[in-house]
Amino acid sequence: MTAPADAPAGRLETLEVTVLDREGRPAPGVEVEVEQLRHRVGFGCTVFDLEDLAPDAEGRSLWLDLFDQATLPFYWRRFEPAPGGPTDAARLRELLEILRAQGVRTKGHPLVWHTLAPQWLRGRPTDEVEEAIAHRVAREVRDFAGLIDQWDVVNESVILPDFTAEDNAITALARARGRLHVIRRAVDTAREADPSVRLVLNDFDLTVAFEEVIEEVLEAGVRIDAIGLQTHMHKGFRGEEQIAEVLERFSRFGLPLQLTETTLLSGDLMPAHIGDLNDYVVQDWPSTPEGEERQAEEIVRHYRTALSHPALESVTCWGLHDARSWLGAPGGLVRADGTAKPAYHALRRLLREQWWVPRMTLRTDAHGAVALQGLAGDYRVAVDGFSRDLSLAPGGTVTTLRASPGASGSPAGR
Repeated sequence: MTAPADAPAGRLETLEVTVLDREGRPAPGVEVEVEQLRHRVGFGCTVFDLEDLAPDAEGRSLWLDLFDQATLPFYWRRFEPAPGGPTDAARLRELLEILRAQGVRTKGHPLVWHTLAPQWLRGRPTDEVEEAIAHRVAREVRDFAGLIDQWDVVNESVILPDFTAEDNAITALARARGRLHVIRRAVDTAREADPSVRLVLNDFDLTVAFEEVIEEVLEAGVRIDAIGLQTHMHKGFRGEEQIAEVLERFSRFGLPLQLTETTLLSGDLMPAHIGDLNDYVVQDWPSTPEGEERQAEEIVRHYRTALSHPALESVTCWGLHDARSWLGAPGGLVRADGTAKPAYHALRRLLREQWWVPRMTLRTDAHGAVALQGLAGDYRVAVDGFSRDLSLAPGGTVTTLRASPGASGSPAGR
């Protein structure tokens, strides 16, 4: 049976197709063409502007050639610089329409976050602050329904009431009415605006403190759809054991897990004693040949470890290009000059070659059937000029097709 090489344990699924002739009997010896279209697991990266999607010197988009899920910026301070004034909606809508036309899944980041909260909100009465937040949440979720699949509904809620790096109205609200109140209001408002929306609670604090917040939220009956675990690794790769431990620990809530902000450096590492990553400022932070080889090795190890846990539903790189990388760090997969680093090629080999089912032609056996194994995702199956797009689901998929165009059996999940 055909299967991708070296797939993560537990991730291979079986697709079985039975071809029927015009009389509905199994048709042996018929050619069946199969190709994979997309992984079920989201392999994502940020898209902050059109430059992220721009073609390289060979005319191909490095972003679109590797990723299938995009995180777009909805930082309130930048999105709405003045209350009721022009917003960034038109620019982001253009980006989203381009991405959706390419079949890319999309995420908005974030709806509520104390960092980059608008300065014009400071000093307002508590009720007014809460209503402004609710208005912002409802507006974005409603206006981008159908373009945004999911949102980081509240970002970094663990530190929210205790945040002191900058005075802001959202922290003041959390101190006055409680962290849970802020989360509940945001979630309820978003669901009222779009009942189908998926909402993620996302945090960099991967200690028991985040577990306690999640417990409090769930016990209060506030429904979230996934847990976001930030994995910026400016101080060095955490290693397989630690990544696996984090995933296992947070899987106890029975929710899908997302590694939302993955950063691995291809240059000097940040000193271990730095607490807040934002405190580390250097004039120049170049990518180095030795660092690039390290990054290429580590990113493959990271993705292999992530996919080995069944609760993992997506991994997102936090920036494709060094030229626009957070903190100016060499954390992208593409150098400042626009050329791809070894980590880009290593990750593409893993996701689009080793873990991918290329277009292939199979021939039905004596029972009119063909079977192959692949990672769950979207596939296209063609017989006698008729094609069907279908989902290879966890647990496998069984379907039938007729050899003559214009008719087909009904797929049955298994």
